[in-house]
Amino acid sequence: MLFQIKSYLQFLWRSKNEHAVHSPFVFSLLTKCFYDKKTKPDPSGSEQAKQYAILKEYRNSLLENKNTIEVTDFGAGSKVFKSNSRQIGKIAKTAGISSKRAELLFRITNYFQPTTILEIGTSLGLATSALALGNPKASITTLEGCPETAKIAQLQLAKLSSRAQSRDNFKNVKSVVTEFSTYFTTSNFQLLTTNLIYFDGNHSKTATLEYFEFLLPTICNETLWIFDDIHWSPDMEEVWEIIKNHPRVTVTIDTFQWGLVFFRREQPKEHFVIRI
Repeated sequence: MLFQIKSYLQFLWRSKNEHAVHSPFVFSLLTKCFYDKKTKPDPSGSEQAKQYAILKEYRNSLLENKNTIEVTDFGAGSKVFKSNSRQIGKIAKTAGISSKRAELLFRITNYFQPTTILEIGTSLGLATSALALGNPKASITTLEGCPETAKIAQLQLAKLSSRAQSRDNFKNVKSVVTEFSTYFTTSNFQLLTTNLIYFDGNHSKTATLEYFEFLLPTICNETLWIFDDIHWSPDMEEVWEIIKNHPRVTVTIDTFQWGLVFFRREQPKEHFVIRI
């Protein structure tokens, strides 16, 4: 906890907003997506407000779930839970993506319109729902190592897809229960171009770097990778520095919770620390 507090104070000292950004690409992303005030729910019933309502419904349904499941954790472990027997509502409250982050992930997906999405770490599907709503036409594969949490996510997504207004948003989500390293090394996985990858499944240095190197052949000029919890531990901060300095990486954005990575060949190498 002390480490994260120190990291956050350093982040606040270094971070800027759109007024200090001179890259047209990043400035547009910040003003039209990150800071887009039109995405706030409003009485007029905008389409974006409807999508936010679906995300809220998904979250609330999980928060109200008092059932307990046995979690299989293949990653770096939890800083909150001391036991693998966990209440679904508490997982959603403490370990899942926040409402603010879910809305931002929806906006990012809606802004870039990626056609192929890979999520590494489904958990209860809170981020999955944001990705699916952001681009209903995208082909989404989401990986989860724990069978019990994956089952809950699958049930939640099926429940929402049964609603007429959101049916199309979730029909292209493919849920795979697997250990990530096993999945990547089997014949089931093909190194095809992937427009967006959301990394949220294993917060260890070794595993994150292995996934990074293995998935590099899938990038194209429009690819975006989002790494969750880049300041979660000293190891994850080391990983973030290694990724930033990789020769294939051109632009990165540190939002403290997330690290966004771009591979745009026409962009000069620049690193941004942005408050959102």
